[in-house]
Amino acid sequence: MKLLIAVDKSRFSYLKPFANELSKLGIDCLIVDDLAIYDNSIFDKKYLRWLKTPNKFKQIIVDFKPDLVFTERTSHFGLLVLKAKIPLCIFLRGDPWAESELAKKTIHTSKINRLELWIKERIAQKCFRDSTLILPICKYLENITRQHYPEKNIATFYQGIDLLEWYQTDQMDIKHPCVGLLQGAWIWGKTKEMLTLTKVMEAMPHVTFYWAGDGPYREKIFTSLSRHKNFKWLGPLSYPDKVREYLSSIDIYALVSGMDMAPHTILEASAMRKPIIATNVGGIPELVNSNTVDLIKVGDYQEWINKITLLLRDTKKQKQMGDVAYGFVKDEFCWEGIAKRFVKIIDSFGIRSNR
Repeated sequence: MKLLIAVDKSRFSYLKPFANELSKLGIDCLIVDDLAIYDNSIFDKKYLRWLKTPNKFKQIIVDFKPDLVFTERTSHFGLLVLKAKIPLCIFLRGDPWAESELAKKTIHTSKINRLELWIKERIAQKCFRDSTLILPICKYLENITRQHYPEKNIATFYQGIDLLEWYQTDQMDIKHPCVGLLQGAWIWGKTKEMLTLTKVMEAMPHVTFYWAGDGPYREKIFTSLSRHKNFKWLGPLSYPDKVREYLSSIDIYALVSGMDMAPHTILEASAMRKPIIATNVGGIPELVNSNTVDLIKVGDYQEWINKITLLLRDTKKQKQMGDVAYGFVKDEFCWEGIAKRFVKIIDSFGIRSNR
């Protein structure tokens, strides 16, 4: 079987281990940038490029002859795959329906932006409707997806992690004790929960809070949190080297999110044996061992204060939580097991036997 993995180029490093494990199971994989199919002709400009099939796309299909296409975006590329009569598998990493509604209220407020969003929603609907398989990244998202497409082939499919990539390195020059956040500011529904830290930092002036990340809502967060001397913004960090260095340095990893599915940073912090405190939303509880990782209700700043205080006082518990988190990720999210699950899923729906 031949599997074409078409994703954003920033995702290559995440999915190469997946492709390597699949090759051991008899599936030949090719990873391509789903936006690299366009050239510089007038028809490859925004909007116009949706009117034709790019030659680069045709060449990929002719050369590789995929039996199945695995993609993470419901985009023009997906439409081209369906037009070519090739089965499409959508790896769904977020809730597009909730994100679309949020975008209408925040980013896409002009008529032009609303038109663009409407077009993208129509493309997404066709991709979902005509896809062969939809793989939500967590059970929480699977339930949401089934509400929209109850008749489709749907199965939860977690993302894996390569544990060999995550090891202790030289530490950054940061102040201890500290709490480290590693999250983007791209979706306001997720990002706004970080404002909860305002009262947390006020109550804990002796603890330094570091945030690594960026996005269109960065200024909203920075304006509020930077009023506190114990807040430091590090900007985006190069992946994976600087992220590894950052996780090696912090005392506690915190994920302060208003909505989330299966953030990979939870797996990375676990692989680095860091104690984790996270908001109890979406699919986050599915990525952790609930007996050791502290989960906190949205908006409960007092519980953040309590959990951080107790954990910083108990270094033995910090180590115990980190060790258990590592063991949990090793057992549940190694790429070897994830690849075997993928094969089991496509076989259960008869995808290989139908080709």
